[in-house]
Amino acid sequence: MAATSGTDEPVSGELVSVAHALSLPAESYGNDPDIEMAWAMRAMQHAEVYYKLISSVDPQFLKLTKVDDQIYSEFRKNFEKLKIDVLDPEELKSESAKEKWRPFCLKFNGIVEDFNYGTLLRLDCSQGYTEENTIFAPRIQFFAIEIARNREGCNKAVYISVQDKEGEKEVNNGGEKRADRGEENTKNRGEKGVDSGEEKEEGINREEKTDKGGEKGEEADKDINRSGEKAM
Repeated sequence: MAATSGTDEPVSGELVSVAHALSLPAESYGNDPDIEMAWAMRAMQHAEVYYKLISSVDPQFLKLTKVDDQIYSEFRKNFEKLKIDVLDPEELKSESAKEKWRPFCLKFNGIVEDFNYGTLLRLDCSQGYTEENTIFAPRIQFFAIEIARNREGCNKAVYISVQDKEGEKEVNNGGEKRADRGEENTKNRGEKGVDSGEEKEEGINREEKTDKGGEKGEEADKDINRSGEKAM
């Protein structure tokens, strides 16, 4: 039976092979560049989604797995004094560290899906996923550290920073809109002022015309009176 995607279209044998390779532990594929690239792409997508999540929602309310409580409890029982806000790579990658992490990770085999998938982990939790701030780690190690960071308030720095920037953008946009409205109102008032000035000038002109008409009428009356006097 052919493998299918979400759209029921046949999936190529190459994609099936890659998917199968990605389901294997990292030790199974050695240094194959194609597989490493596929792992890297998948890990980067996961990292982008996670960073957007902790940027838009207060991290202390996040639930990353169905067994967050168990992961956090086991993590702090085994790594009580591990500093998680800024990680020391030696605490994760040295031979002595690996010996300590291995039984912790294996405990979640069959409990956390894809527990040993390669995942990007930030060293400094106040910073994003840059090349200098990122290392590869098994997925369960990522969950253990990030759940602890969320619960202990370490990741809140990212959330606050992003929210502050969004707030500044809204304020700046609001100021620009108010400035535009102010210019428009000033322009409208200026146009109304010009119109009023023109109306006043027209009124003055009409008054002058009326006065002149009145003067001419008085002169005409005088002429008529003088003519009448002469006739008498």
